[in-house]
Amino acid sequence: MKSSSRLTSHVRTEKTDLRREAGQRTRDDLLAAALELLAQRGQEGVSLREITQNAGANVAAVSYHYGSLQALCDVAIEHALERYLDAQIRELDALAGSSTLSELAGAFARPMVSALVAGGRELAVIRTVARVGIDPPEGWERLAGKFEQARRQAVRVLAVHLPEVDEGELVFRVRCAAGMLNWLALAPIGSELGAEPAERVERMLIPVVAGAFQGAR
Repeated sequence: MKSSSRLTSHVRTEKTDLRREAGQRTRDDLLAAALELLAQRGQEGVSLREITQNAGANVAAVSYHYGSLQALCDVAIEHALERYLDAQIRELDALAGSSTLSELAGAFARPMVSALVAGGRELAVIRTVARVGIDPPEGWERLAGKFEQARRQAVRVLAVHLPEVDEGELVFRVRCAAGMLNWLALAPIGSELGAEPAERVERMLIPVVAGAFQGAR
């Protein structure tokens, strides 16, 4: 009897684990589908039916896993922003105070370059970030601290090279450089660059970003 009881318990545990794994796959597939549509069209172009069709899930799955279409979009946008900002912060954190403007531009732009070249989900993430940067949704202030951290790290290096420029203007230049990268992710030229090796994209792009940081001298 004990052996039979243990077997029954084991089978139940296996079934529970399989259901949990299947649920997580559905959740991940819905998130990926939402990211792809957000990247292509922004929030206004996302429909519940298209997301579930692309994810191979039923409509009720969105409510079950996320609560609503809006909640799913919010999670997808926050996921994209966190991935991008975390990657950018890691690059900027690695810079020394004596880093050149070109090295700063490379660290600032590298997550964008990597996504353009990688394509797929990485590109969907970066295009979602770009759309949000151009047209911020309600509630994105939750990540204000990470935006501030990335800007602060960039300004730290800029201030060494441009001591005559006040902090407010340095922040403005960083924001302009970010806007330029956002535009690049969505514009046709971004697709053209995606077909190039990462080294060539960096070679073309970094001087442009460095020029935005430096301004007229």
